[in-house]
Amino acid sequence: MYRVWNFLSEYSILLIAGALIALIWANTDYASYHHLIELTLWDHAPIGHLHDGHRTLTLHYLINDVLMALFFAIAGKEVWEAVILKDGSLRGKKSLTPLIATSGGMFGPIAVYLGLALLMGSDTFSAVQNGWAVPTATDIAFSYLVGRLVFGAGHPAVGFLLLLAIADDAAGLIILAIFYPTGDLAPEWLLMSFGVAFAVFVLFNWLPRRLDRGKQDRPNSTAVRKALGGLPYIVAGCVSWYGFMRAGIHPALGLLPVIPIIPHADRAFGIFSEAETHLHDMLNTLEHALKSPVEVILFMFGLANAGIALSAIGDATWLVLAGLFIGKPFGILFMGWLAARPMGLGLPDGMRVADLFVLGTVAGIGFTVSLFVAGVAFEGGAVQDAAKMGALFSFGAAILAFIAGKMLRVQKREL
Repeated sequence: MYRVWNFLSEYSILLIAGALIALIWANTDYASYHHLIELTLWDHAPIGHLHDGHRTLTLHYLINDVLMALFFAIAGKEVWEAVILKDGSLRGKKSLTPLIATSGGMFGPIAVYLGLALLMGSDTFSAVQNGWAVPTATDIAFSYLVGRLVFGAGHPAVGFLLLLAIADDAAGLIILAIFYPTGDLAPEWLLMSFGVAFAVFVLFNWLPRRLDRGKQDRPNSTAVRKALGGLPYIVAGCVSWYGFMRAGIHPALGLLPVIPIIPHADRAFGIFSEAETHLHDMLNTLEHALKSPVEVILFMFGLANAGIALSAIGDATWLVLAGLFIGKPFGILFMGWLAARPMGLGLPDGMRVADLFVLGTVAGIGFTVSLFVAGVAFEGGAVQDAAKMGALFSFGAAILAFIAGKMLRVQKREL
């Protein structure tokens, strides 16, 4: 049984609330809103962004670069399980068509975004070109909810959409790490991140299990867990985050090297499954502990990033929306068709090629990750605000999805 509404109420409703408060606040008293978001929490801090020759920790930096690392850790955990576990959703032939369709959902928006930007002229292209990744994102929670409403909970397109969204998130994490550094790259600092992850894995995971070979009660592994719990992995996460920050890679991704080293169950039920709450391996235990903090963090993220004056709508807004509303569905349709028909990989039983277009329209809801990438891609100012407005308006994809579903005669199937 899927707990879709519970997931949305726990995570996304607070995110929306924060975004709405920010929009209203910024359009009624922008000065006080901006004063809060850029509030200096720690001057001359060992972390933070450079300002007047020294480091300053602001509230905005704390939310986007420090606290959002916990959100991306949860996303990374879902991607890791989908890839590594024997029954993972991104393993085997069943995942090939969604993965190939995902490539269309990435390259389609990029082509539309950059192509239209070129048509608008060289000045516009120069101003907006760094935001090419903004329309590549898919918001897992909202797109999954809309997909269920459009197709019905029992339609195979819903599972296809979930696989595509998870793969999209994985690609998005890679894009953030490679193409959006936060400063001068110093990759030698990554040795700290991956080195501490490896050391903790050997000392607190691999070595106890090796000592427990042939012992069904696993005394060493049990003793380590009882004595230390998740502390070694928390410490490793802090060190890894610092390594990413010093390496010039966005520190919100800094916990990802630690995810694979945490002991985990040999199966996963998926991010929306009620059964997931009953798994008590270390990886799921840590995720359960993060649930409430991440709820608050997403509220703060919406508050810190959606405070945009409505007058900020500009070229970047329409380019982001064009990428999401045109590039996504047509890219997914083309690459999905290519995989299913010429490549002979097929579609799930009961799913039509036409459903790929509707599914692609649903995937045009970018919101959370699009909003995050917009904040990373551009310096603060008019272009960043315009791009963020496009991310916020991407909720309009839900309306387009219902229209496309009616026009293409999607047959809803309930469980």
